Amino acid sequence: MSINILRSSIKIERQIDEFLNQISEAGLIFKSGTEAYLAGDAEGFEAKLADITLKEHRGDELRRTIETALYSKTLIPESRGDVLELLESMDYLLGGFKGALWRIEIESPEIPEPFHAGILELSDNVVKTAEAIVLSARAFFKDLSTITNHMHKVSFWETECDKIVSRLQRDIFRDDSLRLSHKMQLRDYTGGLDKIADKAEDVADKLAIYVIKRSL
Repeated sequence: MSINILRSSIKIERQIDEFLNQISEAGLIFKSGTEAYLAGDAEGFEAKLADITLKEHRGDELRRTIETALYSKTLIPESRGDVLELLESMDYLLGGFKGALWRIEIESPEIPEPFHAGILELSDNVVKTAEAIVLSARAFFKDLSTITNHMHKVSFWETECDKIVSRLQRDIFRDDSLRLSHKMQLRDYTGGLDKIADKAEDVADKLAIYVIKRSL
């Protein structure tokens, strides 16, 4: 059975849709920006950095607008706390993608070519994890009966991220040509990417609880 918890407010439903779009698109921009940096395309990287900053600002605006509307119009009082917590958690993903590119901008890490494929694979899987939680959140708001079609993929892709980052970090620390400080910088960079996937899984855990509460 289809259950739309925002059926009483089409406007807020559209705003939440747009908010989730910002997260999904930020993931794609993050991936493109990472590819540009590794390819030595400074202009392309700077363009993606600007794009993702705008996405994050728009996401913040939408989140605040939605939160204000939920309180001022006393909508879905039985689920308001869960929805607000979900929006805050999802906003972390948006900030995480922006932060990953800004970290590159600030630190300008030297990433040896042998690690490029692994970092691109990690970035791709992080984006897939985030996209799976975005689809899960859409289902939560629009059609609760379809949410299980997406939530299991969050855990799958997050586990893949853990495998990739472990392999990458092992290879980094076994490379005798790198200084210890360089190894630690690359460890922190790859670990930061993995944390985005970890957060997506945390959101999925919370979402599972919200679904149980909605079904009671």
